[in-house]
Amino acid sequence: MTMSLRWSARAFIAIVALVAHDLLHTGSSGSFVSIAHAEPELQKRVHNLIDDLLGTSTPKGITKTNGRIEATQIDVAAKYAGRLAKVTVNEGDEVTAGQVIARISSPEYEAQLRGAQADVLKAKQSVAEAVALIAERQSDLVYANSDVERGQPLVKEGYLSRQVFQQRVTKSEVAEAALHAAEAQREAAQFAIDSAQAEVERINAILVDLILRSPRSGRVQYLIHRAGEVVNAGTRIITILDLNDVYMKIYLPAAQAGRLALGDEARMVLDPFPQYVVPATISFIATEAQFTPKSVETAAEREKLIFRIKLQVDPKVLSKYHTEVKTGIRGMGFVRTDAAAWPDNLAVRLP
Repeated sequence: MTMSLRWSARAFIAIVALVAHDLLHTGSSGSFVSIAHAEPELQKRVHNLIDDLLGTSTPKGITKTNGRIEATQIDVAAKYAGRLAKVTVNEGDEVTAGQVIARISSPEYEAQLRGAQADVLKAKQSVAEAVALIAERQSDLVYANSDVERGQPLVKEGYLSRQVFQQRVTKSEVAEAALHAAEAQREAAQFAIDSAQAEVERINAILVDLILRSPRSGRVQYLIHRAGEVVNAGTRIITILDLNDVYMKIYLPAAQAGRLALGDEARMVLDPFPQYVVPATISFIATEAQFTPKSVETAAEREKLIFRIKLQVDPKVLSKYHTEVKTGIRGMGFVRTDAAAWPDNLAVRLP
């Protein structure tokens, strides 16, 4: 007979003996009501006896409860509409932060980019023309100012009429105004360059966003859309599990949850690997009860308050065993409600 069969036989015999003992004592009262009232306590004693026989009981100050392994999920979505040209990952693949996981094709934005680049070249050409025009207007102004300077002594000596001199002055003023107009034209062309360049940068940013990259290292959980499909802006394409943020959610009554603190040590024992004990810490304790009765005036009602607690797996363990992480696995979570030491069966044991 194997060890497990011997333990099962001993547990069965003990349960039968315990039930018989309780039935004899409750039967002496001659009331079936007493048996019904004894059932919850009897069930509790049976479970405790099984735990003791199988070595799974916990000492005073340590609480255990059911939970399951979960990990933070990140949805990678399309920021702009387009056709999925390529998807480079499959469900279950490991990805690293920044890795290209999909590409969206958008000929419309590519055409807009070419148009914006052409506008930049056109604006630069306008700047060059404005610079040449400024040089021409400066030359005209220099010539007109020279005429004015030469005419001043001639007017005083009577060799040049005041009317002709005034025409030279007017010509100088017109040349100066033309120069200012050419300089304004150059500034307008420069603004056109800046505007066209900004449009190029905007479209380039869109094209960059059409290349989808993994925001974190993890595992592809769901591949929702495939290559060739047309997606809208905001459409979720891939869901990634962050394997550096793995935890177990458990629920405890207020009397036990109130004794816990963030950062406290915890333990996990998973159903598929009962031989291992995973270290964890308490990273979250809900401030409000998850299941609140209608009234909490009495102590009996307050005992029904249940609080959600997160047991965070040690990051050092995740860095070494992240390939073994599987979400959805059930198991048991253990926390300490006082300063009790961890028993030997809850000492950290890893592969």
